[in-house]
Amino acid sequence: MMTVTINDIRQAIKLLELSGMPVCIHSSLRSFGLVEHGAETIVAGFLAEGCTVLVPAFSDAAYAIALPDLPHMRPARNGIHYERLAERFYMGGNQVYTPKSREINLTMGLIPKYIVEHPQSVRGNHPLTSFAALGPLAQTLVEGQEAQDVYAPLHTLTLMHGSIILMGVGLERMTFLHYAEQVAGRSLFVRCANGPDHRPMLVSLGGCSEGFGHLATTLAPMRQTLMVGQSSWQAFAAGETLQAASQAIKAQPSITHCADPDCERCNDAIKGGPLLIM
Repeated sequence: MMTVTINDIRQAIKLLELSGMPVCIHSSLRSFGLVEHGAETIVAGFLAEGCTVLVPAFSDAAYAIALPDLPHMRPARNGIHYERLAERFYMGGNQVYTPKSREINLTMGLIPKYIVEHPQSVRGNHPLTSFAALGPLAQTLVEGQEAQDVYAPLHTLTLMHGSIILMGVGLERMTFLHYAEQVAGRSLFVRCANGPDHRPMLVSLGGCSEGFGHLATTLAPMRQTLMVGQSSWQAFAAGETLQAASQAIKAQPSITHCADPDCERCNDAIKGGPLLIM
């Protein structure tokens, strides 16, 4: 079995013509097979090509708390049955997130974990669904993220003519498509975390992504594919992808629905998302 090296990563980036560019990656390290030095090699290959690497670094497992019994914090059509909240286990307690926090959901994978723990990485200011970046443009990419502007890094990525790369994962893991939902006119869902003053605050985030594979035909014209080791890569230019995906969602809202007809997040998203009380 071939071992993936830093040179393999660099060659892939060159073939995709992404050297020097910001890229948002969603990845399965396991999909590569054997990788020399693991996640470090994948990231080092991008940095060696002058790229800035942006990754989702979600930490809701550590910081989410139950929504208080306040009407403005429990909007209708919010992808959740409030009467069932007692059945859910929220870990946040009294913890307060800061961009210096290092907690990250285990499901994010080893590459985001490596970036979050890197001493030179920069992390956004969102307690549940932050982004983290490493490279020359890291600060610029994530500095706009805050509780009510969760996808600011993806907006900046688009303005910078960046790209999204799926490494051994499908469209269901492509957080950028939640940004496309927002651009298409959907209100984002809200959940709760402790604010800097330890008081509960609402934060915005995306919903169910298990139906995003239905956008494959729409996004096929802007997709580049490549095999790196055993990992199947799909690369998408952010600007073209945003335009195509948001238009498709506007034209056919149900296109993002997952296989579960009773999915409350999908059903509420298709209706336009939560009815926020100002």
